[in-house]
Amino acid sequence: MKKTPLLGVAALAAAALALTSCAARGTDAGGDGASGVVPLNIGDFLDVTSWDPSLADIGFDGPYLSAVYDPLVVDDGSGQPEPALATDWEVSDDFLTITMNLRTDAVFSDGAAFDADAAVKSLEYLQAGVRSQEAYQKVESFEAVDADTIAIHLTERDDTILYYMGLGRSYMMSPSAIDDGTLAETPVGSGPYTLSADSVTGSEYRFDKVAEHWAAADFPFDPLVISPLSDATAMLNGLQGGQLNVIYGDQAAADMAEGQGWNVSEGVATWVGLQFTDRTGATEMGKPFGDVRVRQALNTAFDGPEMLEAIAQGSGAATNQVFPAGTTGNLAELDEQYATDIDRAKDLLAEAGYADGFAVTMPMAPPFQPYQATVEQVLGELGITVTWDEYQFADYMGKAPGYPLFIAVLSMDGDPVATVERQIATPQWYNPTPGLEASADVQEQVDAVFAAEPGDAQTAAIEQLNRTVTDEAWFDVWYQANNMFVSTSDFTVTPVVGTMFPTLRHIDLVE
Repeated sequence: MKKTPLLGVAALAAAALALTSCAARGTDAGGDGASGVVPLNIGDFLDVTSWDPSLADIGFDGPYLSAVYDPLVVDDGSGQPEPALATDWEVSDDFLTITMNLRTDAVFSDGAAFDADAAVKSLEYLQAGVRSQEAYQKVESFEAVDADTIAIHLTERDDTILYYMGLGRSYMMSPSAIDDGTLAETPVGSGPYTLSADSVTGSEYRFDKVAEHWAAADFPFDPLVISPLSDATAMLNGLQGGQLNVIYGDQAAADMAEGQGWNVSEGVATWVGLQFTDRTGATEMGKPFGDVRVRQALNTAFDGPEMLEAIAQGSGAATNQVFPAGTTGNLAELDEQYATDIDRAKDLLAEAGYADGFAVTMPMAPPFQPYQATVEQVLGELGITVTWDEYQFADYMGKAPGYPLFIAVLSMDGDPVATVERQIATPQWYNPTPGLEASADVQEQVDAVFAAEPGDAQTAAIEQLNRTVTDEAWFDVWYQANNMFVSTSDFTVTPVVGTMFPTLRHIDLVE
């Protein structure tokens, strides 16, 4: 198989959640230790989608938004929410009210004080947002209890609201800026930086440090420059030349790291494989995939570990699950359930009545071409002939779910209940008809997860659900791909499952 830089593979996930080479023009990335000045020049893969947190994408927007906005809570890197503007919180015994205590020393860049009324206004705005509303589906109302306390009232128990808020769905905005409707162009938050007038949209964003920020010591970077660079070579050249000191990396950069004294951090971020969208066989073309034996045959036919080495250059995890490797819900013993066996795959198809195979049409776009030949070869060995409908990458996300299956590179979540929601139970653009009606066992286990008490009981229910969807071949996961970050020796980055590029809070100085 043809090797492809990991950068091109991992970047697909950003487009999945959202969906000319140039060098960074930032200041010299070298620091002046004597004066305490620590420049941070970031090479991000994509431009900011919007400065308005209600419209922004979680994917690559983390560095941009976290510079100018403070969140109520932040992800600790492992899916757990930590305090930010909310100093602590308490969940009521009936799980229907979350009470948060707020900081009293935060100030928006327009001079307005952050308080409970401002928090409620931002939360109501986020709840109505096109993208940010995903965190607040079960919220009945927000209440300013007093000047520094808010209450979030839920219509039913919500095990993921704090997780989504921590991923980037709780940024607080100036009430006046919300009223003015200008946030998309001019961010007004209480963050550690403000967007500089010297910024060049789409090319280089410069930020001015807020000296009196309540957590100024946590953000020692000055100046801060973020440059969107979708070219791996441009980012690598920027790192080598001293114009950048943190980049969204690929294997070429990682291979050079030791000799250059760079730091590399990586962690699983996306699953790669075939997404089934017609598990009930409701459509004529999707009829074969309504039979579990057909889905099991495809799982058995593809050699995921080999694809991990050949296409992702080994940067990832050889697992057939949608729960991230090493996290709650992922069970190592399931990885051997569909050991590659083309003869067994043929037998399964014959048992399902497709001994001679069948024909299927699938969508294709340029970024997925590294997988195209393998898919044709493997399905061809099963007698399954593929016709490809060609699309531009920008159209793939809208078109792919209309086919019974498609090649997918989909972002994962660090919270296991969020995985249940986003991958299995709740309709998403990539899973418009989850098909729970196709399996009483899957439906029963999904219900069990949402009914179980958080803790050991819920973990057991999640693990049983994973066993069930694996038995039912709900997905054909080939492997999980890593996100990779390469930095100069002064910096280290903590990857966050659920984002493509973590926030500034996850970029630290090496002590």
